[in-house]
Amino acid sequence: MTVESSPFVPPAPPVHQKDLPLWRLLWRVTRSTLSFWPDYAFETLTVRNRVMGIETLVVNDPEGVSHVLTTNAANYRRPYSVTRIARPLMGSGLFLAEGADWRRQRRLLAPTFAPASIGLLLPHFRDAGLHLLRSAENSSRLANLSKAFQETALEAVLRALFSMPESGDRETLSHMARDYIEGPGRPTLIDGFARSENTFAFANGRRARFQKQWSAAIDKIISQRKASPTKAHHRDLLDLLLGLRDAETGEALSDAEIRDQCATMFFAGSETTARLMFWASYLLAMDPEEQANVREEVAAFPPERISGLDDLQNWQRLRCLLLEALRLYPPVPQIVRVANGPDDICGEQIGADTQVWISPWVTHRHRKFWDRPTAFLPARFAGKTAPWTQTPAYIPFGAGPRICIGVSFALSEAQIVLAQLLLRYRISLPGARPVLPVGRVTIEPSYEPLFRLDPV
Repeated sequence: MTVESSPFVPPAPPVHQKDLPLWRLLWRVTRSTLSFWPDYAFETLTVRNRVMGIETLVVNDPEGVSHVLTTNAANYRRPYSVTRIARPLMGSGLFLAEGADWRRQRRLLAPTFAPASIGLLLPHFRDAGLHLLRSAENSSRLANLSKAFQETALEAVLRALFSMPESGDRETLSHMARDYIEGPGRPTLIDGFARSENTFAFANGRRARFQKQWSAAIDKIISQRKASPTKAHHRDLLDLLLGLRDAETGEALSDAEIRDQCATMFFAGSETTARLMFWASYLLAMDPEEQANVREEVAAFPPERISGLDDLQNWQRLRCLLLEALRLYPPVPQIVRVANGPDDICGEQIGADTQVWISPWVTHRHRKFWDRPTAFLPARFAGKTAPWTQTPAYIPFGAGPRICIGVSFALSEAQIVLAQLLLRYRISLPGARPVLPVGRVTIEPSYEPLFRLDPV
């Protein structure tokens, strides 16, 4: 593969050429956070600003990103605008934990996401892929892949997490999570100006009601599993969590801790992976030559031959496709941290309570760090087995000690599901209307196009 193999440039929202009035910026942000960024952000290393009394520093320099997320990570915390939204869904799990509590959780959970443990989940991913194929067979040749991938990702995570086949309980969990993400889980301007998780409590009423119902539903599954353990050869992530013991104290996770970790895995393992599979499919639909190359690779080593993570190395083009999709459409478009105390970031002096913005959307399209940054060039990742450690300007899973623990989970699931789909169907987009990325909690499509699926 060479970086000259694909000239396709995916459509993106227009950028403004100069600073806009505050009211226009706020209006843009309520529609899509990707519309916030001016053109100069894609070529500068830091940008200082002050919005309604809030000091902000945008950091695009990889050294500055590393400083905030790795070297001096202890000096930074998540803003309340994030925790207000995430807490009802994830509780006090790994994503929201801080300090010593986070270090303990990360240490405990590391074996759960080790290659040997992820290898146990591959059959669950295959079953989810087969579920997607059955859905495609039962529909016309036009398919809403955005919706289909959301259902498939939920299918995969519920099988991997709870070994949960199709049932009323599974549908309940899926609908609860989807309703929250599309409803009270959407960020608002009120969240942006909240000074604590409980500020403007009136705006959190629906979130609190959801949290009570959500926690009760997962608690029920955990209690049922403890009363009736699964067979050894059908192990899932819940089994692994129930069996965890702290190497230092010998203590097991409490039921509340297991619930919060399950809830965190549910969201992290479904919403972001569904978006990854959608954007990867969109890019292949717009680049038939690359799609044919990936299909040829998968046909040479079909999914039924996958017995462990090492076998996925046979799909290098597919892996590069996913990594490039993560570059162009990072799952989380911005990472925001609040300084606990003063700091120096790339020569910029900041004080306590300054908001530091790190945008994978901007960094991944930055003109100083990438050759043809807006073009779809999956070959740029050829030979890079761990690009998030080899390319400092590539941070789709974050960086530093808090880099996403589920990297292998997400990539393995996406590879297996897409391989099954590509081996069966040729994907195209018959409509001429462009699909634009929209920044909310994740990067969503501006509308849900109907893809054409033609049997291979």
